[in-house]
Amino acid sequence: MNAVPILAGVLVVAFGVLGAAKLTAVPAMRARADHVGLSVEAYRRIGGLEILAVLGILVGAAVPVIGALAAVGLLLLLGGAVIIHLRNGDGVRELVPALVLGLVALAFVILIVGDLR
Repeated sequence: MNAVPILAGVLVVAFGVLGAAKLTAVPAMRARADHVGLSVEAYRRIGGLEILAVLGILVGAAVPVIGALAAVGLLLLLGGAVIIHLRNGDGVRELVPALVLGLVALAFVILIVGDLR
């Protein structure tokens, strides 16, 4: 069995939920934005980028390069999240989600690029 669809599913579900929550500015996301020093509007833009990445990963089922590029975009967003959490002095509990999802996105990219060869 190929791990690509499983990794894609994890990314689509995780970032679909997180992106939608940020776009709609649910109270928990408003609190997170405040905690990391971002405006709600900036957090909404991040949520929009996450939703676009989800769409890219879905399109990647037909055009793998698009899926890989979308996952690279997620890696950039997650790298920014890690930096913000470290600057904030957040602990492991706040860092783990970004690190784990970053590893999932990285594995997805590596497998897609390997399949393209």
